[in-house]
Amino acid sequence: MDQLSLFGEAGQGRSLPSDMLEYIPGVFSALESNYLLDHFISKVPWEQKTIKIYNKEIATPRLTAWFGDPGTNYSFTGMRLDPIPWTAELLMMKERVEALSGVRFNSVLLNYYRNGNDSVAWHRDNERILGRNPVIASVSLGQVRNFDIRLQSDHNRKHSIRLENGSYLLMKGDLQEHWEHRIAKSTKPMKPRINLTFRRIVAL
Repeated sequence: MDQLSLFGEAGQGRSLPSDMLEYIPGVFSALESNYLLDHFISKVPWEQKTIKIYNKEIATPRLTAWFGDPGTNYSFTGMRLDPIPWTAELLMMKERVEALSGVRFNSVLLNYYRNGNDSVAWHRDNERILGRNPVIASVSLGQVRNFDIRLQSDHNRKHSIRLENGSYLLMKGDLQEHWEHRIAKSTKPMKPRINLTFRRIVAL
């Protein structure tokens, strides 16, 4: 199976499908990113959620937290997330990604990958409450991890993106309709990473 890297060691590669993905490294400086990583690790009330697969309760291999405007409750794969009020740090980050994306977000999902054993399986963010073709802004803090995407109808069409510390990735167009994405487990030693996906709940 061919796997194409959309980006090199740093920066954007020529093969980026700009109708679905937009990547900008260094939106948050190394100093900002390292501070935010340490702050969120110590201050966020992390939870390890469980999901039901084939009638079995399985703990998700990462920690999560959901922040947002009042009423932006979110449910997916059997989990219900009730929003925690925005913090000053999250509002600062939201303002910056809104300026880049041109979208006003009302919620954010934080995922804490503690080491290489933490991951998220292939999925699409296509829940009805996000609307059709949702725009989702992703910010990565800490350890570089590969963000894999594959075409749902043809798994041989697969790409990988290196998400750097302080980088911004905008998912848009019909990405969530036709493509799946994941963060795979790694056999290499991995330091902590936090990913924030800013979203807009439209069906309250």
